[in-house]
Parts: sequence; C-alpha cells; structure tokens
Amino acid sequence: MAEDYAAKMGRKTEAELRDYVHNRYQYREEAVLAALDELALRGIPEPAAAALVAELQVSKQETDRRELAERELEAEKEQARRVARGEASPETQEKTGPALYSPGTITIFSVLFSMVAGGILLALNLRALRRTGAALLVVAFMIGYLVATHFALNWLQQTYGNQYVWLGSVFNIVAIVVYNLVFWPRFIGQRAYQSRSWGGALLICGLITMVYLILAMRFGVPSM
Repeated sequence: MAEDYAAKMGRKTEAELRDYVHNRYQYREEAVLAALDELALRGIPEPAAAALVAELQVSKQETDRRELAERELEAEKEQARRVARGEASPETQEKTGPALYSPGTITIFSVLFSMVAGGILLALNLRALRRTGAALLVVAFMIGYLVATHFALNWLQQTYGNQYVWLGSVFNIVAIVVYNLVFWPRFIGQRAYQSRSWGGALLICGLITMVYLILAMRFGVPSM
C-alpha cells in the first residue's frame, strides 16, 4: 500500500517541511512534493516552488521507471526459480520470459546441419538478451573451433587416409556439448523463457544446405 504522504506532512512543523524541501535528494520525490503542497496550503509557499515541482516530477518518472524495471527483473528471477523447482505450471513456463531457441532446438540444428547452425541460434539467443559480448564470444568459439577442426581432419586424412573421417561427427558432438553445458548455463542459466519458433531458421538452413550441395556437385566445393 502506498504511503499517505499528504497526511504525514500535515503533522509536520514548518521547519520539518522546509527540511524535506532543502534536503530533497535524501527523500522520495512524493514526500517532497507533499511537503511543498502542505507549505502552500499553510500560506507559506516555498520560493521557486513551480521549478522545484517540475524538477521533482521528472525525477519521479525516472525513479518509477527504475523501480519498475527492478521489480520486473526480480519477478523474472523468482519465476525462473519456481520453474527450476518445478513449482510453475507448464502454461506459465511457456508464457514467461523472452523468446529463445531451446537447447533441444540448438542440438537438433547442430546435428541436422552443423555446429555452425547451432552456434548461430545460440548467438541469436544471447543477442535477444542483449548480451552482445557473450554472443560475440560464441561466434569466436564457433569460427575458431571450425578452423581447428578443418585442419585436424585434413591432417588425419593426409596421415592415416580416410579411416578417421568419422571423427568429424565427434567434433560436432563436442561443440554441441560446449553449447549446452558451458555457454547456456554461463550466459543464459535457468531463466524462464518462451520457446521461439524454429520454422524460419529451418527453412533458411535448408536452403543454404541445398545451395551448398548444388555448388559442391557442380564445382567440387569441399564438404564442411
């Protein structure tokens, strides 16, 4: 319940009311505005009261926005804790939080296409959460891992022939494990989220794969 500042200020002395005004940065804006109103009601208004009211109104709007954001963040954290404890209903879980590609979707795309597809979906999740640095870290890992895997497989092929070509799938699985057991817990955690539709991503990945296969057949583009 909001505090009744008007009634509170009605019980203050003039000196106490002036203290609220002169030391206004120590008090809530609503309290100072109520003190100014009370002084005006008593016929002893504060000089430059109009300018002070305008200043306090702007400050109050900023305070209200900050406190609302803090309440929403705390509510999101509490909801995530409830989801982790299994206390939230499935309907609540589906409607709470930002829209993200789930770990299952990231895994499926990594298996169907490559670890690049899964890494891009994870980076898009982090971008949606405004964690640009973490998204860039995922992209850097993805590029570095892809280059290292390419050279490792080439070395194995030149040294041992094609008997270890199956290791490409193992490298892909390692990347999936890193996405789900390192990046996701570290940068996303147990926050509640809505499952983002993957239809558009599937269509794009399918088209890219089809174009790549056509180029590979016509121009001998090396396989990924």
